[in-house]
Amino acid sequence: MNPSTATQEPTNVFDFVSRLSRISFDSRFYNGSSTGDSPFVSNFLSSDLFKGFNDTKKHKVVASLSVSKSAATFLRILNDFNRAIRFHCERIPLGFASIRVASVDNKGLRDDGCGVLEEEGFPFNGVGAEKPKKVLILMSDTGGGHRASAEAIKTTFHEEFGDEYQVFVTDLWSDHTPWPFNQLPRSYNFLVKHGTLWKMTYYGTAPRVVHQSNFAATSTFIAREVAKGLMKYQPDIIISVHPLMQHVPLRILRARGLLKKIVFTTVITDLSTCHPTWFHKLVTRCYCPTIEVAKRASKAGLQPSQIKVYGLPVRPSFVKPVRPKVELRKELGMDVDLPAVLLMGGGEGMGPIEATARALGNSLYDETLGQPIGQVLVICGRNKKLTNRLLSVNWKIPIQVKGFVTKMEECMGACDCIITKAGPGTIAEAMIRGLPIILNDYIAGQEVGNVPYVVENGCGKFSKSPKEIANIVAQWFGPKAGELEAMSQNCLKLARPDAVFKIVHDLNELVRQKSFVPQFSCAS
Repeated sequence: MNPSTATQEPTNVFDFVSRLSRISFDSRFYNGSSTGDSPFVSNFLSSDLFKGFNDTKKHKVVASLSVSKSAATFLRILNDFNRAIRFHCERIPLGFASIRVASVDNKGLRDDGCGVLEEEGFPFNGVGAEKPKKVLILMSDTGGGHRASAEAIKTTFHEEFGDEYQVFVTDLWSDHTPWPFNQLPRSYNFLVKHGTLWKMTYYGTAPRVVHQSNFAATSTFIAREVAKGLMKYQPDIIISVHPLMQHVPLRILRARGLLKKIVFTTVITDLSTCHPTWFHKLVTRCYCPTIEVAKRASKAGLQPSQIKVYGLPVRPSFVKPVRPKVELRKELGMDVDLPAVLLMGGGEGMGPIEATARALGNSLYDETLGQPIGQVLVICGRNKKLTNRLLSVNWKIPIQVKGFVTKMEECMGACDCIITKAGPGTIAEAMIRGLPIILNDYIAGQEVGNVPYVVENGCGKFSKSPKEIANIVAQWFGPKAGELEAMSQNCLKLARPDAVFKIVHDLNELVRQKSFVPQFSCAS
């Protein structure tokens, strides 16, 4: 076989993806059926796909295309494309654990054509009181914030409802898609390290026509595997904490008529600027951390009943009363009297931590008095080389250097302010603890808006200069102590420590309401 022939055919299809997706997945071209098996309406040629050809002569163009050979070729490609996508999105995968597939003819429906077939004794999304309800949280390790929010929700379910729920956290892309789609976390890390590439990716995929086209093409290859991954958990409720976890799963649920049987919700983990892929009109609930994000959700077409503004979910341990600062400092080996700044660079210890620590070592030492005016607690995460370098320095001020820590609430409770990049989770946690924030970096796109969110609300400052950051801290620990206190109060006012509890209790109410709704009906 000629290799060029083998690779050319799919290329011809994907050349049309950016235009085809607006037809292939736009509900305007289907009837109201949840399965999506209905054909295109007869007048689809007048859709937006052809507006760019010649608006003033649209009807003439459509008429000429309908009788031309090129139109016939185009229509064949279009129909093949949609048939392939419907095949992958709508057929019941063999891995559906809770659905009995009797034959191809009934497409997984009961003999009377109503509802989804079930295994005997096991309801699909169980209403039975004797069995725990199942929660599936979809996330991806593209940054630490998504997993942190997922674990916070899982922990809160356990604390609040015990054995009433079984909660599963899965990285949908890594665990349930084939290569190369399962390389998403690695791709993200690579792109973020090369800022220009990430900017191009983030802003280039923001327009709806672009990311919808991408999801349309991607669904062709991964829908069956994703469906297997979803259904093996037999969830009562699905929670997405990642912007790329809505579209493909919702296509699958809609295609199989499961949207009314499984509660699908989104928990947004960006505080201000967030990618448009976060928003999908078919979700039952969209939990927004701030009013700004809620406005974006509304602009994206979500209804007020779908939007709840509860805050960003953080670990339940941050809600519990913190131990006295003196006690925490003794436990961490810190000076009990000197004011302290927490310096951190995330789980991987990234950013200008060493340069900032050295600058603080100079600014927090009073040469006149010959004594320190403050101290530093440095969190290096998994960066062992950085930890060793800082431990080898002969510091003039008290500095404690830690590696990866699990009790961040205690580290924050021992300090008076924090220096970090503009990660939403760290910002939310610092505000709960009343720590004024100095932001020293941000990721283009999703973290850009976090800087004005902190600065304009009087909760902190922004600077990329280690020397300037050190001078700000020295001022806060000296003549501008009043400013530090005022910012601390602003943080506490803006904090939402009970966000994760509100989210979990609302989710429980959604499942409870679903339990009283008949799961299968035979409406004509």
